[in-house]
Amino acid sequence: MSSPPAEPVAIPQPEVEDHPMQGVEEEVDEDIAEAPVSDDSSEEPEEDEEEEKRIREGFIVDEEEEEEGEDDEEERRRRRKRRKRRHRREREEEDALEEDDLDLLEENTGASFKHRLTRLRRAHDSVSPPAPSSSRRKAVVESSDEDLDNDDLELPQVQDIQNIWDDDRAAGRDDEDDVDMDDMDNFIEYEEEDEQGGGMDEEEREERRRERRRLEKERRKALGSRPELSGIDANAWDEIYEVFGDGHEYDWALNEEEETGLEDELPKLEMKYQDVFEPSEIRARMLTEDDDLIRAHDIPERMQLATSSLSQSSTLSLQNSLSENDLDDAASWVITRLGARKEQDFFRADGQYHRFLSDLVQAISCALRFLFVQEFEVPYIWTHKRDYISYFNPEDLKIKVELLSLEDLWRVYAVGQKYRSLLERRNALDSLYSRLGVSDDYFDNEVRKKVETVEMVADATEWLGMKYREDKKHQFEIHFHDDEQTDTKKRKMPSRVSAYEVAKKSVVAKLAQGFGIQPHEVVLNFISSENTHFLEEQDLEPLAYAEQFVDPDLNKTQTPEELLKRARMILSTELGKDPLLRQEIRKRFKADALVSVLPTDRGIAKIDKHHPYFNFKYLMNKRAVDMLQSAQFLNILAAEAEHLVTVSVHLPAEVKADFERRLNDAFASDSYSDTARSWNEERLRVVQETIEQHLIPVAVKWTREWIREEAEEFLCRHCAHTLRNRVDAAPYITPELRPGETPSVLAMSWGKGDPHKDAISIIYMDEAGRLREHTRIDNLVDAENHEEFKDLLRRRRPDVIVVGGFTMATTKLAQRVKEVVNPRPPEDIEGVNNDSQQNEETFNIPVIYVWDEVAKIYQHSKRAAEEFSAFSPVARYCVGLARYAQSPLNEYAAMGPDITTISFDEDYQQLIPREKLLTALERVLVDITNKVGVDINRAVTDAYYQHLLPFVCGLGPRKAQVLVKKIASMGGTLVNRDQFIRNGLLTTKIFLNAAGFLRITQDPEVPKPPKNRHGEDADIPDPLDSTRIHPEDYELARKMATDALELDEEDIHDEHPSHVVSLIMQDEDNEKKLDELNLDDFAVNMYETNQDKKRHTLIVIRSELLKPFGESRKPFQMPAAWDVMTALTGETSKTLRVGLIVSALVTRIKPAFVSIRLDSGIEGVINSQYLADMEVNKIDSFVTKGQTLAGVVIDVKLNMQTDSFWVELSSRPTDVGVGDSHFRQVKHDDAWNHAQHERDTELQARKKRAEIDKTRRVIKHPNFHNFNAGQAEVHLDKQQRGDVVIRPSSKGVNHLAVTWKVEDKLFQHIDVHEPNADPTGQTVGNKLIVDSTHHYSDLDELIVNHVQAMARKVEELMAHDKFKQGPEEELHLFLKNFVAANPARSAYGFTLNRKRPGHFNLCFLANKNSTVQTWPVRVSPEAYYLFETPAAGVPELCDAFKVRLCII
Repeated sequence: MSSPPAEPVAIPQPEVEDHPMQGVEEEVDEDIAEAPVSDDSSEEPEEDEEEEKRIREGFIVDEEEEEEGEDDEEERRRRRKRRKRRHRREREEEDALEEDDLDLLEENTGASFKHRLTRLRRAHDSVSPPAPSSSRRKAVVESSDEDLDNDDLELPQVQDIQNIWDDDRAAGRDDEDDVDMDDMDNFIEYEEEDEQGGGMDEEEREERRRERRRLEKERRKALGSRPELSGIDANAWDEIYEVFGDGHEYDWALNEEEETGLEDELPKLEMKYQDVFEPSEIRARMLTEDDDLIRAHDIPERMQLATSSLSQSSTLSLQNSLSENDLDDAASWVITRLGARKEQDFFRADGQYHRFLSDLVQAISCALRFLFVQEFEVPYIWTHKRDYISYFNPEDLKIKVELLSLEDLWRVYAVGQKYRSLLERRNALDSLYSRLGVSDDYFDNEVRKKVETVEMVADATEWLGMKYREDKKHQFEIHFHDDEQTDTKKRKMPSRVSAYEVAKKSVVAKLAQGFGIQPHEVVLNFISSENTHFLEEQDLEPLAYAEQFVDPDLNKTQTPEELLKRARMILSTELGKDPLLRQEIRKRFKADALVSVLPTDRGIAKIDKHHPYFNFKYLMNKRAVDMLQSAQFLNILAAEAEHLVTVSVHLPAEVKADFERRLNDAFASDSYSDTARSWNEERLRVVQETIEQHLIPVAVKWTREWIREEAEEFLCRHCAHTLRNRVDAAPYITPELRPGETPSVLAMSWGKGDPHKDAISIIYMDEAGRLREHTRIDNLVDAENHEEFKDLLRRRRPDVIVVGGFTMATTKLAQRVKEVVNPRPPEDIEGVNNDSQQNEETFNIPVIYVWDEVAKIYQHSKRAAEEFSAFSPVARYCVGLARYAQSPLNEYAAMGPDITTISFDEDYQQLIPREKLLTALERVLVDITNKVGVDINRAVTDAYYQHLLPFVCGLGPRKAQVLVKKIASMGGTLVNRDQFIRNGLLTTKIFLNAAGFLRITQDPEVPKPPKNRHGEDADIPDPLDSTRIHPEDYELARKMATDALELDEEDIHDEHPSHVVSLIMQDEDNEKKLDELNLDDFAVNMYETNQDKKRHTLIVIRSELLKPFGESRKPFQMPAAWDVMTALTGETSKTLRVGLIVSALVTRIKPAFVSIRLDSGIEGVINSQYLADMEVNKIDSFVTKGQTLAGVVIDVKLNMQTDSFWVELSSRPTDVGVGDSHFRQVKHDDAWNHAQHERDTELQARKKRAEIDKTRRVIKHPNFHNFNAGQAEVHLDKQQRGDVVIRPSSKGVNHLAVTWKVEDKLFQHIDVHEPNADPTGQTVGNKLIVDSTHHYSDLDELIVNHVQAMARKVEELMAHDKFKQGPEEELHLFLKNFVAANPARSAYGFTLNRKRPGHFNLCFLANKNSTVQTWPVRVSPEAYYLFETPAAGVPELCDAFKVRLCII
């Protein structure tokens, strides 16, 4: 906060003696009356009530006046202008008191004024504070607007204090003239502050009095403008000043605003709701600018959104519509992505519908035209344009083939959106290419034509950026001719130049050209499967050729090897970023990719056999295509996110080798010279680097995303299918009701069923969905409550009673309700009829359960609190139950975005992204809502029913909202569908989409429309508006009705166009008359005449003329017994299956059984034979009431008719002792890495044993050390090959571990078993067992005859000329190069097996077209083993290999 201005400096007033005979100059103002003169200065003024009232009014600001002043902005600006003019005028008058005047005052009074009359400054502008004043009377100095801008001296003004209280009044008196001093001036006494100017003559005194009178006149002028402030003495002014200041403390903050605002007055900005409400509130109320755009555009709302319209974070879709020219390409692109079923039936030559493939393409083109050109939603196409997506052959109408189902149509829409996105990205790619201003034949002729996926667009963009990066930089750096050239050094920015770019700018780029072929030519050779581009051979070896590019500067010299390495990097980068080659590797991964999983150290410990992740803990080489229709991969990704597993996606070795071979063939030379062979080795290294460092990482990333998206879509379809089964159900009906009619419902719940706390809540809802009654009763046992309930049934006569609750006590309530509404038949008691039972009233009302998951959410929702604020949560829960029985669709639709909280898949739904799940569920609600239709007039008046309106085709939450408001402003009722257009309720496209699904019910009692065919302006009811028939097909309906009634045009000439429709609807034989029409001939005739396909439309018209908006949903679906059990207890068939052990509480003890209750509230029994292993004669001796038992589930009995849900257990120790681990275990996948699982299991067991048996052994031997494996390897790292460390084993005290050095960084660990080990661990047993064939008596014998013998075998093999040092990949490369140079020969070699120390790998390549094969060679003390064939020496080993190879 800025500092206020410094306090103004007070001007001391010199004391003057008043002479009684001194004259006074009088300046009489004609507008101001003279004030009365008092004869005595000590006389007190008379009390004047009016004066006091005026003073009080001056100090007390009226709130109404203040508010009016704040509201009237124009008046405030005028006041500011007047005040500014007044300040300017006053300053001009006071400017006369300059230096000369001050000198004159000093001369006459002897007082010094210059050092006191300092300029007014802001507090932060003044270095030293103003000098204090000793005067008892301080004049208040005005700090005007100009004080803040200049340092002009201002004389004291009193009026500023007055301005504090009321600017309005003071502003109204700005132009008043000065007021003369009256005779009271002679009686005002002033105290001299400084007596130094004592000797003054008469003229000087007169001049001084004149000056004093002028100043006093100014003060009186100020007081005259506010008479209520007159009479305030100096002390009062001092106090006022100390409290309120001079009224200008904050002028410094307002000065700039006033200065700028006074010159150019701007109109007051209009207040918007964005200035008042929070952004989140604006989004929730759909009042953002995007929402306004959606409402205004004549495009279906859902088509304008990139996400679900239910989402609270919906975003606009900025994609453009397709054109007619795009449809052919779009259809070709979409048809290959509709799924495996379509490919199997239509694309394969042996497919069921292969001959209809051209018709399928035409159907998809029509669907795309409707969706993305004409912008019709899926329900409109499915209902009114189905003929164009179905097979229609005028010559053979018997063939009926469904080319596209409703699910396929949604798939076309989803894939079409992806194509539209691809098209925009293609256009962006073309735009980038044109901006680069280059011409690239490879891009124009090859890449651009094959860009078929979004990934390829990204690859092509990256490739262009890589190839023309420098051109792009220079092109967009604009320099003008008059730019000044400065040598100013700029700060160096962080470098973003890659190693590839650095190498490309160097001489290495020319070295890379020495490989003889361009990278894109290699790709073209690879794609064409034959070498269409040939390379240019080099005369020099690679190293010799590279030496030519060595920099002569010794400081910059790089070896030829380093130059070759960088050249290979250039080529591999350009190959790895080639869009076509990347697409090829993606195709390989899509077809053949394998997925493997290994647990991390944390996962090994945490994921046990009962963990849900155990299913894939050791997954190995599972095909990616087998994971698309399950949630397994999503679980794998979740486990990876928890750092429990690592996931690898890879190609099978043979597929990868084939890809590598083909790419190498496209790159290699066919020459057989040594130089060509050397260059081919370099090219092979380029190929391997390309695959490993560029292509595989890209393909792995894409494959992971592809599997994830497919798995998520599979789960979305599963959840949507579950929802469809729930909402595609008509209201519950009894035999007395017709399909589609809504029942009246009595819903009741006992809550948690505690008889001491919970009462029974009951609500009654009539068939119109209106709540008619709500009551509560304590129970149904007492006679009074029993009669009250029966009286409710008599009065209301509900069609159905719905029972619900939260515990198993609900089943008891259902039993009692059934006893009331449907009492059991009377029984004879001792031959005497019970008349009371015979006369007992029977209601015959069905008692049912319904799905209550929506009601459970509704009871605590904000919507329920707004609708039924006075109801308890249980009563609101009953409302939800009743509404569900009347319309499951309406209940789910009313949930909005909260629908995702319902579990449609109890195991995996949480793995689906919420936005994707919302979209899938919304499509189901859209389908069923349009299947049923919406009564628009009811939707306007019924807020609950209105929740269906956003799901109508073409509408959405925003468009439905504005439609309801418009209809309500018209009166709330529509008469016909024409009003949607005539009254501007819907735009054209929205009307076409929605018209057939918005029902306007017609009152059958309405009189016949007037005979006026031309009364277009009259709002006349039309019976067709109460049908599913679209307005564009009204003429067809009228034509059909006319033909069915066999009427002529003259018969209905003067009637309403739809009068014939009313006649056929009311005709008792309408079904018979309509059946006599040949609709197939009519459809063929229309097709031949106008190419209109209306076969399905005619069928719809016929059914609508018979039953307008007839019920087309499936019958009401009631939950199964297990569903009710889950709703009441939370138990499922998985948590309460036979064989599981559960905890049970003994509630009652009977002679033959024990009654028990599970933790979930389910009751059950344990029969006496299952209590103990022995025979039980007296149950009391085994169990007591209140005891908790562990029991095995042996049976679960569910009976919906009797509301009986119970389990039977066995608590026999033999049954319980077995445990249920094998029942609770998670089954592992068939693609299982058993070896790794066993190794990790054994390792875990060894660790546990090591913790238990953790003791230090003391063995007297020079090679024994208390090391672990890592410490032993570190100890042997600098030792010779064959050196040994003997150490304790983690397997226990009866084991030893022997570690010996095989090669640098390679050590073998041998487990030695001591069957007769010393328990104290001080000595070694006399029998040491390595395996079944190698036994030793002491450690020395083991070292000499076993370890050193194997070391000699290893040295012998490593000394052979067929042995190659280095990793196995180098041996593979050597074999490939050798066979390439010698196609008629095969090659083999040995290398160390780094993964299995003490073993070798025998690698061989049979011919040029084969892949490198690897066979294991095991070393033992006495021989080598090729598989199981022993060989005493290396020559024998080579012979054994050749013999085995010939046999194969």
